[in-house]
Amino acid sequence: MATVKAEDLRAKTLDELKTQLVGLKQELFNLRFQTANGQNENPSRARIVRREIARIKTVLGQKVQTVDAEK
Repeated sequence: MATVKAEDLRAKTLDELKTQLVGLKQELFNLRFQTANGQNENPSRARIVRREIARIKTVLGQKVQTVDAEK
């Protein structure tokens, strides 16, 4: 799965970003369990997921700041 670019994330709504964030957190949770059990086939995926979570949190913060500034 390809990584998500910040430009693509900025085009999404707050609800879409929050939904995607929840999905990625669940995936990271599952990857941690797979690693602990020795069943993780793609160990580098955890790093990719963590970085995507960080990107989404960054864009969410930027969007919230702009919404607050407009008020």
